[in-house]
Amino acid sequence: MKKVSLSGSQREGVGKKDAKRLRREGRVPGVLYGGKEQLSFHVADADLEKLIYNPDTHQIALGIDGTDYACVIQDIQYHPVTDKALHVDMLELFDDQEVTVKLPVRTTGTSIGVKNGGRQLMNFRKLTVRGLPKDLPDLIEVDVSKMKIGDYFRVEDIDLNKARALHSPESVVIAVKRTRMSVDEELALEEDEEEGEEGEEGEGEEGAEGSTEGKEGSSEGEGSEESKD
Repeated sequence: MKKVSLSGSQREGVGKKDAKRLRREGRVPGVLYGGKEQLSFHVADADLEKLIYNPDTHQIALGIDGTDYACVIQDIQYHPVTDKALHVDMLELFDDQEVTVKLPVRTTGTSIGVKNGGRQLMNFRKLTVRGLPKDLPDLIEVDVSKMKIGDYFRVEDIDLNKARALHSPESVVIAVKRTRMSVDEELALEEDEEEGEEGEEGEGEEGAEGSTEGKEGSSEGEGSEESKD
């Protein structure tokens, strides 16, 4: 994961009044847990926004009163109207303990299917992955250049080395499908073929009727000759 630094300060008091005061001052209260003790802190709203309004997942070096803590954001509470961060929960990381994070999915190249008029669909913008901090990549990169129309890229196709994705192996991450126009063209072609087959059958039936009439006429002719004799 990408590593960034974030400066914070330990909270002197706790409770709703203290939290409201911090927010008025442009700070966001938070809790760091996962270690021996739970630590309450606050960080600058502007600094936190740079991390939360970012598609990447970061390993944060959280500096509090001279001590750095390796951690990741686990949860954020937002204001229902302004979408401002009200509270942040961070999980402390340790080299020998696995952690669960969401990693962004990025594609490289242009698929053959898209070049041929298909459409590329992404079912997952992020995937939930678990592993040791050192084994977690910055992101999940998928080369789609060889994908044709009808091809799928599933969770089981992802190589995460020692980490693992917490999704069904059969889950489709990326697919290349026909566009609506391609489907319509195919249906129109099928209709044309069906109409052509119906026309051929009609002509065959008319020919059969004509031959029957010829036979009937010859029979009538033979009967009249016999009557003359």
